Amino acid sequence: MHFDVGHKMSKFFKTLGSLMLLAAYLGGSQIRAQQKIVSAKVTVARSGTKDGAKSSTSKGPDASNVAIWLVPLDHLGVAVPVSGRLPNPPQLLQRNKTFEPHVLIVPLGTMVEFPNQDPFFHNIFSLYDGRRFDLGLYESGTKRSVKFDRPGVSFLFCNIHAEMSAVVLAVDTPYFALSDGNGNVTIRNVPDGRYQMHVWYERSAPEQLQELTRVVIISDSSRNLGPIHLVEMPNFTLAHKNKYGLDYVPPPNPDYNRP
Repeated sequence: MHFDVGHKMSKFFKTLGSLMLLAAYLGGSQIRAQQKIVSAKVTVARSGTKDGAKSSTSKGPDASNVAIWLVPLDHLGVAVPVSGRLPNPPQLLQRNKTFEPHVLIVPLGTMVEFPNQDPFFHNIFSLYDGRRFDLGLYESGTKRSVKFDRPGVSFLFCNIHAEMSAVVLAVDTPYFALSDGNGNVTIRNVPDGRYQMHVWYERSAPEQLQELTRVVIISDSSRNLGPIHLVEMPNFTLAHKNKYGLDYVPPPNPDYNRP
């Protein structure tokens, strides 16, 4: 009996040791996977300049909010689209008559929340490409949600405040990122393989963005997408119509500051 108990205890500790080794291996694998970073450098030039060059009197355009995403061409078993409701769903805040952030990129199928943190009503709508919707009027302290289940670019506006605009990109891949103000792009957890690279920038012409679409090979020896040069469209403007296709009506009193 004593031998049997000792034998069982020995097997228990061996099994426990094996599980600990497995956990350590998996943890190491996760760390290694998280280190599979793909990087790129974006430069933005104003129309008339070349290859993102800066003028002697200007710092040059802000290089943030350039979206880059990689769509797998090899079957990697990527689970896309995602389930609609995440534990911490992404948000586009309405605050100080602006959207925060201005550009949001999400996996296809993501539910995005639109909290109103201004002390007045908003009416968010999108009638262009991507996901079409109209959230109607809703008051301060409340929020609405939209599931972005159609791939593409959705341009968002407020039917009350003409100065408000934002963009949501829904992409059919988990491998994406936005550039920072210096044009640096970091896409994490990208396995080795073949991908189609896509680039989007609000101020660049669709024809130029289409030219940047290409197949890239990601491997341990090739994890940099290289420089990506963009040019702003001349006379780019955020001006738009309201949700009825009409011009925004200015306040009747020029001195009246519309809420």
